[in-house]
Amino acid sequence: MPSADRFLTVHRDPHSEEILARGGDSEAHSILERAGFVPVVRLHETYHRAPTGLDRDTEKQLATLAVAQLKSAGYHVDCAEDFDTEARPARYSPLGSPVAHLAERLQQATTTEDAAEALTELTAPYDGILAAIEQVLYATADFHDGLGDRADSSTARRLRHLADEYLHVIRTDLVHTRNGLADRHAPHPGRSTCTAEVPADERERSAVCACRPPPRAAVPVPPPPPVATGLRR
Repeated sequence: MPSADRFLTVHRDPHSEEILARGGDSEAHSILERAGFVPVVRLHETYHRAPTGLDRDTEKQLATLAVAQLKSAGYHVDCAEDFDTEARPARYSPLGSPVAHLAERLQQATTTEDAAEALTELTAPYDGILAAIEQVLYATADFHDGLGDRADSSTARRLRHLADEYLHVIRTDLVHTRNGLADRHAPHPGRSTCTAEVPADERERSAVCACRPPPRAAVPVPPPPPVATGLRR
């Protein structure tokens, strides 16, 4: 039976008249937000709503698209009949997938050179991921400068501050980490690449490689027996 985070509901709230989507995991939330929904974070739950200011036909189109994409991804969706559809749009690899692949490369890295190579994709000054994020922040700031409301110029300044201060700190620290790994030239002591070779002096005939066995888990020590608190006679 599918786990609870594979179920969602998409309905129009009878009180607020908003189209609300509830349930799902972080992948489902990403699908909803790509379909146009806005996340609402509360103390005890996170749900999604349609953007304000849409007419009912546009809201219906948005909800129908979200339901189709969720079902295409294998989610079970309880939705209003108006939002249900047999359409199953093709799934595509989001832009964040190559970045997530860097985490996999770091998890599999067996040498400092391997780790430095993966981090270089983040820190490269011209076409690295952090350089691209900096461009996105500046471009978003420029966009707000031209919107015309008083609060927009404040948003633009805040975005440039994020790029100039916070992103700069992250980038500088990661560059230092990457350079230190590049100069180190050492294998990771806790990781190795399996060669699937068995040494001639191996005693176990069933062995298929020379890798060390995983460390034994520490056996928990039972707590001491409770001390009697009764009065001595």
